[in-house]
Amino acid sequence: ARMVVAFAGGALAGWLVVRRERHPLVAHRGTVNHVQTLPRLRGRGIATALMNRVPQIARDEMGLERLGIAVRGGLGLEGFYRGLGWTEVGRWPGALRVAPGDDRDEILMSIVL
Repeated sequence: ARMVVAFAGGALAGWLVVRRERHPLVAHRGTVNHVQTLPRLRGRGIATALMNRVPQIARDEMGLERLGIAVRGGLGLEGFYRGLGWTEVGRWPGALRVAPGDDRDEILMSIVL
């Protein structure tokens, strides 16, 4: 696994984790988790910079061929990832319960490296 971090003005601004799948049948792929930026710094391209760095790390350092990510529906995040070359490969309707009565789809996305 690798943690990728971004700095702005010398301070931590965002991070994510990319990890290899352990089972031999899927060891050629990885998963991106915990894509986060500090709330006060959102909208400045930090998440884009992190996500643009991930394919190179996953391919060149980890030897991966494909990545996956699960995205919370209802926030427009699938459009963000689609703009970076990711493809929606499935949905799990109502899989995420944000609050009572507020269930969201979990959107599964993938990118070939």
